[in-house]
Amino acid sequence: MKQYEAELVLDAKAKLGEGPSWDERTQELLWVDIEGFKLHRYNPATGEDQAIEVGEHIGAVVPYTEDEAIAALFSGFYRIHLQTGEKIAIHDPEEGRPGNRFNDGKCDPYGRFIAGTMSLSDEKKAGALYSMDTSGNVRLLLSEVSTSNGLAWSADRRLFYYIDTPTLTIRAFDYDIEDGSIGNARVITEVDDADGFPDGMTIDEEGMLWVARWGGRRVSRIDPATGEVIAEVQVAADNVTSCVFGGADLDELYITTARGEREPDDGTLDGGLFRVRLGVKGTRTVAYNLGQPVNW
Repeated sequence: MKQYEAELVLDAKAKLGEGPSWDERTQELLWVDIEGFKLHRYNPATGEDQAIEVGEHIGAVVPYTEDEAIAALFSGFYRIHLQTGEKIAIHDPEEGRPGNRFNDGKCDPYGRFIAGTMSLSDEKKAGALYSMDTSGNVRLLLSEVSTSNGLAWSADRRLFYYIDTPTLTIRAFDYDIEDGSIGNARVITEVDDADGFPDGMTIDEEGMLWVARWGGRRVSRIDPATGEVIAEVQVAADNVTSCVFGGADLDELYITTARGEREPDDGTLDGGLFRVRLGVKGTRTVAYNLGQPVNW
């Protein structure tokens, strides 16, 4: 099995780093600190990281326009201005459910924003998965989700891969790129929690899944055809939360982690942002409202 080791690029000390996406227009990484109530913009060229206070849980962020991003906040979907921090509400699919928050999300190859929720008190099957189309209309894709997490699409756009963390499985669904519907769910692999729980996920140009492992100090490269772990990235943080491909050639894997309520001076790198350069390229982050299928 091929082994890699990630390097720390930002000692962010995030309480719960998550939801990264790569903005190819600006060559910047957008990511969030869910429990720190912050949206981050990291510029690899300068090493600078801008933190935008959003005042509530923020589960994921995706590129939108030059000045704005789309985010899944505690109170629903928003446009957020990347300079002023102004928030413009779009829709809250879980209005009246104060026990839930959004956890992870990204755009499908057409530009729809897909994001899911989870219980703040770890209640099982209290969350759901939603799709916001390019007109801002939101519909339910899945109910009875416990901890909505990693998402990825195959290169031909026909398969949607999805992780509900406590199930310890990765499921595949048939995906209709024209209307954004899913169906024919099946488990493609079961994950050994001894190596960490499955969390955020991305996919490379060879169709292999890269899965962050909460509690496992690693990201696993998994062949969805066989379920076999074929490579691993070692990360110097206990709780690895998500990952996304970035860089000018999309051959750099950026990795978010969490530190929880640990003291800032405890000497660990938990909550840091990591990066590893790989011998394989990833798929691009799709911006919201693209309006046409992407060919990776």
